Amino acid sequence: MIETLIRVGTTYVPVRDVDHSARWYREKLGATISYCDHEKAILNLADQSFFLVRSLEGETSNFTDFKGNKRFSLTFEVDGMEVLTTLHAKFKQEGVQTGTIENRGHPGRNFVFYDPDGNIFDVWSILSPTYKALRKEAVLETER
Repeated sequence: MIETLIRVGTTYVPVRDVDHSARWYREKLGATISYCDHEKAILNLADQSFFLVRSLEGETSNFTDFKGNKRFSLTFEVDGMEVLTTLHAKFKQEGVQTGTIENRGHPGRNFVFYDPDGNIFDVWSILSPTYKALRKEAVLETER
């Protein structure tokens, strides 16, 4: 057996107000809250667990690249340009701070959005072929 990492199971996101952030993730991103107290919230989003962890003022999951640009550490995938543009419009309509749809010189398009604590997330219009196949298989399984 080859030992290898299979998937990312949990992402930790620093926030100032756990309850406020958990509600925002539920209302804006469609997350399901499975646990919440004053120190952390556990959310189910995009087939993964997100822990919103109460952190010090100014903490984010962002980093600065060598050119001095503030960068995201996580990219969500959607299935195609139509879904990307619809989601982008929905976020803007709901008041989510959202960047423009960009061509970054690779297949597909991207945009960034920000949570209330300034954590930056990316969205890409290309759903990975492996995940797409798994989703198709799961749909077929439920239809049986």
